[in-house]
Formats: sequence, structure tokens, C-alpha cells
Amino acid sequence: MDWHRAALPLLILSLLESGAQSSPELDHFERKVRPLLVEHCYACHSAENKIKGGLRLDHRAGWETGGDSGPALTPGSPDSSRLLRAVSYDDRDLKMPPKQKLAPEQIETLRQWIANGAPDPRTDAPLAKSKTQAQTADTLWSFQPLAQPTPETRSPAVQNTTWPRDPVDHHLLAALEKNNLHPVNDAPPETLLRRLHLDLTGLPPTPHDLTTSATDSIRNPQSAIRNRIDSLLSSPAFAERWAQHWLDITRFAESSGGGRTLPFKDAWRFRDYIIESLHTDTPLNQIITEHIAGDLLTSNDSTQRRRQLTATAFLALGPTNYEEQDKGLLRMDIIDEQLETIGRSFMGLTIGCARCHDHKFDPISTRDYYALAGILRSTQTLRNYTDNVAHWVDTPLPLDPALEPEMRVKETQLATLNTQLKTITAQVKKLQPSADTLPPDKPIAPNKLPGIVLDDSQAKLVGPWVQSTSFPNYVGAGYIHDAKTSKGDCTATFTPTIPKAGRYEVRVAFTASPTRDEKVPIQILHADGEEDLTIDQSTTPPIDSRFVSLGTYRFEKDGAGFILVSNAGTTGYVTLDAVWLLDEATLATEEKSRTARSNPQLATALAEQKRLQKEIKTLEKTGPNRPETMSVLDDASPADCPIHIRGNIRNLGPTVPRGFIQAAKIPNTPAIPANQSGRRQFAEWITHPQNPLTARVLVNRVWMHLFGEGLVRSVDNFGATGDTPTHPLLLDHLAHDFIADGWSLKKLVRRLVLTRAYQLASLPANTTDWQTNQTTDPDNKLLWRAHRRRLDAHALRDSILTLSGTLDQTFLGPNVQATSVDPNSGASQNLEYDYVFTDTRRSLYAPAFRNKRLDFFEAFDFADINGPIGQRTRSTIAPQALYFLNHPFIIEQSTAAARRLLADKTLTTPDARITHLWLATLGRPPNPTEHQTALTFLIPSSSSPTTPQELHTHLIQTLLATADFRFLD
Repeated sequence: MDWHRAALPLLILSLLESGAQSSPELDHFERKVRPLLVEHCYACHSAENKIKGGLRLDHRAGWETGGDSGPALTPGSPDSSRLLRAVSYDDRDLKMPPKQKLAPEQIETLRQWIANGAPDPRTDAPLAKSKTQAQTADTLWSFQPLAQPTPETRSPAVQNTTWPRDPVDHHLLAALEKNNLHPVNDAPPETLLRRLHLDLTGLPPTPHDLTTSATDSIRNPQSAIRNRIDSLLSSPAFAERWAQHWLDITRFAESSGGGRTLPFKDAWRFRDYIIESLHTDTPLNQIITEHIAGDLLTSNDSTQRRRQLTATAFLALGPTNYEEQDKGLLRMDIIDEQLETIGRSFMGLTIGCARCHDHKFDPISTRDYYALAGILRSTQTLRNYTDNVAHWVDTPLPLDPALEPEMRVKETQLATLNTQLKTITAQVKKLQPSADTLPPDKPIAPNKLPGIVLDDSQAKLVGPWVQSTSFPNYVGAGYIHDAKTSKGDCTATFTPTIPKAGRYEVRVAFTASPTRDEKVPIQILHADGEEDLTIDQSTTPPIDSRFVSLGTYRFEKDGAGFILVSNAGTTGYVTLDAVWLLDEATLATEEKSRTARSNPQLATALAEQKRLQKEIKTLEKTGPNRPETMSVLDDASPADCPIHIRGNIRNLGPTVPRGFIQAAKIPNTPAIPANQSGRRQFAEWITHPQNPLTARVLVNRVWMHLFGEGLVRSVDNFGATGDTPTHPLLLDHLAHDFIADGWSLKKLVRRLVLTRAYQLASLPANTTDWQTNQTTDPDNKLLWRAHRRRLDAHALRDSILTLSGTLDQTFLGPNVQATSVDPNSGASQNLEYDYVFTDTRRSLYAPAFRNKRLDFFEAFDFADINGPIGQRTRSTIAPQALYFLNHPFIIEQSTAAARRLLADKTLTTPDARITHLWLATLGRPPNPTEHQTALTFLIPSSSSPTTPQELHTHLIQTLLATADFRFLD
């Protein structure tokens, strides 16, 4: 506090000497207002001390934005300013400073300052002590323009000129030599081949691949490797493998998650779009553009249009609580999730941090956040904002030209029939009485019936009654029966509560069947005595095929009375569903309804309604069908978004024009027309060749998948809290070349896997170099060897299925069938919760539910798909070892692999089978010790007799559990 007072004259002098404009109002602020704020307000409302209620008073923007309750004051209007109301103690719940009211002259000082327009020269926000200063665009490395290659920088000079094969190698070797390190030896041919196959396709090489490669490598090693790489890049398996990497960063899922999870019935189209795009080497900048604004792009044909619309499912696939009742909050939560995914996936930025306040570390302001939010707020992601349970946008897709005319004829016919059905349904509703017949063959809730209804669950049951739902036309949750046993021991007593005295017709509901008893005893206790009756349950009840009338009886209000059903003296099944009592007024209404149902006009209308429903159903099944995709639409009325102070949707600040992150200085930033959302311009901005982030992020992701760690190890975070590049110039040159090569994934992958660095061994032969390098660079940041990497869950499972011969390599297509999704239906949720994972397609196609995952993925670090996954976690835990030892999947696949091995007629000896097995599982032949151990193991033991298949099954399961199978050298 004393420091502030001492510094005040110097500050004023500094302002005057620097040429700052002076005025009586500013002089009043510096001499009276600022010292008052420092002494009485900064303790609770400054970065120097603390920030209560989100309000800062140590700079102008602090009181302009305000805290949790909005702006602290209104310049020129003292009486409407919260600050003045607080210091005046006029509000019982708002008194500041809390310990003691300001003196009258101090309050008047603040009043005069506000009345003068609140002049405040404090434009920069002070930083808290001991806190890291937020990075700016001028200081944060990732916001700097890409370094342009020059002849000197493209291939840095190295001492060992024979080692590099590519400028990439020059960069890496130059850094190694600078640190007196040496790269290790090249990987053995079989190790390199396994690495290439699993990195590029996610599938292991076959024994034939390994033996052929060994022969080819002797003749011309690098030519053989190039040919193999080109073959792998052109295969569908490459597209499937790398599509999974892309799906990871786009948080692809096939359900919404949460309690009321909803299946995304058309999400598979987005997955197939990614696979097809990578198979044809579609430029990655085009894919990003289509993700964000595909529906706004022009197209040449129906195929391209289907691609573009399907691509925008990216914006709709997030984890969304569609049941959220505050639709304004739901809308902003969706926008926040979209921005965070776009930021992390394509730019390595945590944009969502700026929703409530300026980013603490990166040059992203709250203003930037809401400039971007305005773009997505002008985009329709939900069908509407009024449904109790919201729903995403389902967009019809165009068909091929040959089918489109037929489809339009069908749609016209369906539209006509549906219009006719709507008209006749309205007529039926008008003619049909409110108490209509109950729906046949469907359960009905007791509260849908007038009068007094007692379900079987409300009866007092004696004996072993059995619950059942086999016949669907029951009341409530089901019905009961005696299982045709325990005759004379089963009774059910219904005791109704009578609201008023009078005569009531008593009805009993049961499910009829020829196996039911024909004389089921029933006893009725009423106000005038008792009645003993029997009913025939072998014939259909006459009332709505559910109820039979037992007669009309008088009951007293709250008096004694019951209906008792027994199985005494019966021989067939006895069943019971509900008891229904109707007073005279209800009976009269029902009789009137039944009379109305005999109206010939109603009968004709019902017949026509039934005919139209049948015709529509038949037409829908014939001819082509119009596919749909999850998508988004431009809002009919695009508009800018106001700042939501502290992220609160009801605490609005100034409106921000739609735009982009200002710190990323990109020339010729596209302008957003007033009548457009801005998504197309947003996509252009992200993929602009001079955007300093996007190409770097994408190149770094590819590097990470091939080398095990990124040049920037925090692959999702290129901000101030992330890692800096280990080889910044190499990253920039790769990004530059990536753009020059048309954002081609295949060209980038091919270049990197042909480098000498990629082809290094992970387990060096020279122990001296190993020890020296390990001491200097234990984390291998300079890449003096290859990283030894664990296979991820997808490659691990697909390798097991390949070994067993059970892998279904069907390319593309859906995996979960869901024709429609009713958000209010439990069946929609049960699709996920009840799903059984049984297919053996590549793991890419396993349903990606958010609540229920394939248990193999759970065990082996698939990670959470509620957000982008740049790099999966790598854990070593006991359940992983136990999975290989005990899980039925491993046992089944090992058994299938053993059966396949023994059935192979080309493998005629134990030695041949063992060598084949090692090549198929570990990608190398066994060493002499392994070979002999396996031979010994496969000899049947007299003390524990087992079949050859059982022995081979155990051997295969043992190999699958080894680190050599689960790791990539």
C-alpha cells in the first residue's frame, strides 16, 4: 500500500513527460480517485492481492467488464452504477468496503469521477506478483511466422556427410553432433518391416512378407523398402489406420454420452468419409475446411455434395447433454465444446480457457473467444431450441443422378400420402370419443384409464405367483400367473379405496389363452354382502379384449370391500392383471363413447386411416431410400455475440463482431459478410498458408505417430504451457514443405519413413554409444535412436485377429443399425447399454459409444473420447497382463490361431510351425534358445495329457503376453 502512494507522484510525472494528454478530469483521477481505489479497493479487487467476485478495479477494462454481476459502473451515470451504490451502503446486501463505510467526501469523489465519464488512463492490466506473465504474439514461438527454408538452413552442414538421406536427417544429425552424440545402428530388416507395416497400416506383416523382404533387401535394400512403402500407402489398410488417428483428434463417437445417451445413427458416415478421404489423399486443409463449412461450399456433383455435408458432422459429434433444460446454456456449451475441439485439434490451442476471462497464458482474449463464438452461434447445430430433449440436425443427402428422379417421385408420393393421413387422422380425432378403445397388443398405464384401477402390483399376494410380460396387452408393468402349480395356495386380494359411496361396476383384466382355466373363482365383498363368481380365462375378455365385467355393486366411502382371486379348484393356468371399478357417471360416459364408435363415418375414417398407414409403410420399403447425415446449417439470422461476463449467459457485456484470434497476424484475413455465419471464412483462416499454427500442428502429429514423440511433445498444446520444439527449424521446414506439397498426408508420411532417422534401431548394438548417449540425452529428444513404442489398442487387437485368421477386412460401411432415434424412448438408450461387441472387423469399426466401450479398449488405453485425443496414454498396469492370461477373447483367438496353424499343410514339421509362429506374432524368427524351449513345451506330458491343439494354444497365448508382441522396436 505504501509503495503505491510513493509511486503515485512518479507515475503522474511519467505520464506528463511521455506526452500523455492531461485534463482536469484526468488530474482529478490521478490525485484523488486512484489513491482512493488503491487504499480501499485493491485489497479485494486487484491482481496484486485477490479478485473477489471476479471484479478488478486496478485497470480500466476491469470495471468496464465488471465481475460476476456485470459492469461496476456506468460512465456519466453515478446513480445507476453498482460501485457507487456499494460504497454508499444504500443496498443492505451490497456494502463495500465491507469493514467500514467511506467518508462522505470520498463517496463524493467517486460520484464526481463517474459523472465526468469515469476517465481512466490505466489501459494495461497489472500482473499478480509471482505469476508468469502471459505470452504475447511477439513472444510465443508458435505465433511466429514459419521460417522459410534457405539453401543453408534446409540441409544444415554435418560432419558425417554419408549418414543423411534427407534434409530431415541433416537437421537431426547436426543437433546430435553439436552435443557430441552419434546415431545408433540401423534397425534389422525384419524389425524395420514390422515397424513400417504397423505404423502405416496397423496390421503386422505376414511371414511371407518377412521372408520375401529379406530376399529383396539383400539385392537392393532401399529400393525394396521404397516399393514396400508405396504398396502400404496405396492400400485401404493405410487409410483405415490413419483415419483412426484423425478420428481421435475429432473426438469421434457414436453416442452423445451422459445419462440419457442417444445413439448417433449416422455417425458412421463421417468415419467412412475420413477413410475415403485419406485413401484418395485428399489434402488435409480441404478436410478441415469441409469439417467446418462443408455445407457452404460449392459442389460439382452429388458425390462431392454428399462428402461436404457429411464432413460437417464434425461439429455435431461432441458430447452433448441433449436433456439440458436451459437451452441458452446448452447452446453456449455446444459452442464452447466446438471451439475447444477446433482449437486443440487443428491449432494446438486451448481456446475454451478464454470463455470466462482472458487466457491466463496464451494471447487469446475473451473478446477473441466471443468473436469466434459469434460464428458458431450463427450456426444451427440443433434441430431447434424448444424440444424437451434436444436433437441434432439430420440432413438428407443427394443420390446419384440415376436414382435421384425415382427418389423424388417416391418422396412426392409419400408427401401426398402423409398429407392425406394427416387430414384423415384429424377427422378420426374429431369423430372418435376421448374414451376410445384401448390400443390392442400394447401395454397401458393404469393412469390412462378412468375410475379406480388396481394393478396386480398393488394386490396382496399369497403363494408363488409368477410375474410375466409374455402377452403384451397388460396393464401396468406386467401380469401374474400361477404357473399351473400350487393349486389352492395362491390368492390375490385387491382392496380399493372408494372416494364416494355409490354403485360401481367391477371389471377384472386377464390374458386369455386356451391353456387358461375355465372356472377361476372370484369373491367380491361389497356393502350389501358377498358374491362368489367364476370366470372363464380360456376365451378373450369381451371388453377391449382385456376386461370382463363381474357386475355392479354398492360400495361405501372408505368402507370394507375387496376382490379376491384364487386358484382353488382349478386345473389350468390362472392369470391376473388388474381390477377396474367404474362409478355410474364414468359408465355413462363410456357407454356414450361406445355408441359414438358405432358411427358409420368413424368406421369409414378408421378404415381409410389404416389403409393409408399400410400404403405409406409399403412405399417406404420399396425403391431407393434417402440417406441422412448429421450436419449443421447456417442460421437464418446470423448475428454477433455479446461477451458473457465470467461465462454467465445472463450476464452480458458488449457485443463483439465476428472474427478470429487477433494475435495470429495473418495477412488478408477474410471478412465476414453480415448475412453469413462466418464458418467458411473461419475455415479459410485456419487453413491459410500463413497461419503459423495449423501446418505445424499437423506435421507434428504425423511425426509423433511415426517416431513416438512429437518434435513438440505436447502435441495438443502449442501454447505457453506446452513444450517448445526440440528442432524448431526442422518443424518449420517440414510445415513449409507440407503446404508446398498440397497438404498431402501420404507425401509427408512417405518422406519421413524413408529418412535414416526413422529407420534407426531402438536397441543399439554398440553399448558404448548407448551409454554415452543415454547419459547426455536420456529422453532421446535428439533422436539418436528409435523410440521403443507400445502398440495401441487398435493395432494390438487387429494383430491378434490377424494371427487367428478371424479378422473381417470388410472396407467401410455401418456397424450399428439404428433407423431412427427417439430422444424420449428408452429403446434409444438401450441400443448402447445393451450392445454386445461380437464382430471381428478392424477395431476402427468397433462402435465408439461414450458410455460403453469394448473392454479391450478399456484395458489398453484407448482414452476418453469426450474430447480430442492427440496422444493416447501409455500405462503399464496389472489388468493388462491379466487380460492376456484369462480373458475369453484371448483364449478364443489363441485357440483359433492354433487350429489355423495346425491346419496349414505347408507346415509339416514342428520346427516349421514354430518358425512360422514366431514370424506371425513377433515379426522375427526364434533364437536358438526360444526354438528349443518351444519344441520342449510342445511335447505332450504323460502326467498331464493334452492335445497338440491345446499345447499350441497355450504357446500362442504365451507369445501374445510377451513384451515383444506388444511393443514395436
